[in-house]
Amino acid sequence: MIKSLLDTDFYLLTMQQAIFHKYTDVDTKFEFEWRNWDKMELNITREDFVGRLKKRLDHLCSLRYTTEELHFLSSIPFLKPDFIEYLRLFQLNRSFIHPYVKDKGIAIDVHGPLLNVMPFEVPTLATVSQLYTENRGEMKFNWQKEGRKRLNEKIDYLDSNLHRDMNFGFADFGTRRRADFDWHNELLGTLIERCPHRLIGTSNVYFAMKYGIKYIGTMAHLWFQIHQQLKSRLIDSQKTALQVWADEYRGELGIALSDTLGFDAFLVDFDRYFALLFDGCRHDSGDPIRWCEKLIAHYKSLRIDPKTKTAVFSDGLTFQVAVDIFLRFQNHINTSYGIGTYLTNDCGFVAPQIVIKNTFTNGRPTAKISDSPGKGMCKDPEFEDYLKKVVKEKVD
Repeated sequence: MIKSLLDTDFYLLTMQQAIFHKYTDVDTKFEFEWRNWDKMELNITREDFVGRLKKRLDHLCSLRYTTEELHFLSSIPFLKPDFIEYLRLFQLNRSFIHPYVKDKGIAIDVHGPLLNVMPFEVPTLATVSQLYTENRGEMKFNWQKEGRKRLNEKIDYLDSNLHRDMNFGFADFGTRRRADFDWHNELLGTLIERCPHRLIGTSNVYFAMKYGIKYIGTMAHLWFQIHQQLKSRLIDSQKTALQVWADEYRGELGIALSDTLGFDAFLVDFDRYFALLFDGCRHDSGDPIRWCEKLIAHYKSLRIDPKTKTAVFSDGLTFQVAVDIFLRFQNHINTSYGIGTYLTNDCGFVAPQIVIKNTFTNGRPTAKISDSPGKGMCKDPEFEDYLKKVVKEKVD
């Protein structure tokens, strides 16, 4: 079970603070999707799985931030005192989240005030992923043994293919799809012991506090999606999202997610003003090589030296792919790598591909238009078609 509200991704806290200051009146709906359900091997019924999930969500909703955790969060320079005081009172509300059996799989709907329901995302996904691991019918000892073997082989790969002085760094981004909490804890301890010069941090706030390593994260697709139905014209939603973020963090947390409406549409909005203001961009769909080439060319077209900026890669990475990208671009732009399932759920069985995405904001649909097939999400085909037309007009 989730034992701490800090056992989540850092970007949920950074977005929650911005929402606390800007959008306390916004109502939203989030929906769960299990993309590879047909490949799963459960030894219990879907009804039993949902029943066990409900009990763990009951526990999740009993948690509060501890004094120690609030003290840690208070030490983060850009988390503000009024937000920390809000977190002192914060508790997830069980009435806002509803798991149930649907069609041939399971469903989870999360509906309520954005400020209060958004934090469900990562701990709920981590809980689903761990429940799957526990109910596959395999002993924990066996898959942990395989996980340790694979992890050590991965670290050996880095040692064999990179000179120690090369500036290659990666972060753990694997909370939401980890095999379980204990394995996540163990693998971070192993990475800190065996390659501390490569591990630059973790997206998990609990482990950042526990191990004294850097907390990493800025914004998720949610941030751009909600702005499709807030404040501005749809065609200007990305620019509005970037500007509101800049107003909140004043130069901190400067990595912009680039693919909510596709990278080409992002670059249209990411003009010289934003390109100078933000430290870099994060890749999360589409061909990473082509993406980085476009990003470098874009910076150059804006008279900005790409070597002063950072490209962060986070789309289904392995160390092999990350090292290939690093070697290709090391002399052209700074790079960093957020690695998820490959680290936290590579233990000899097929890992769940699960997401929770915003689908409605203030009763109106939102969408993610991905550069990778199958990664987009929208529950309103008419709105999705209209948004794609808006994006095409912007790019053309």
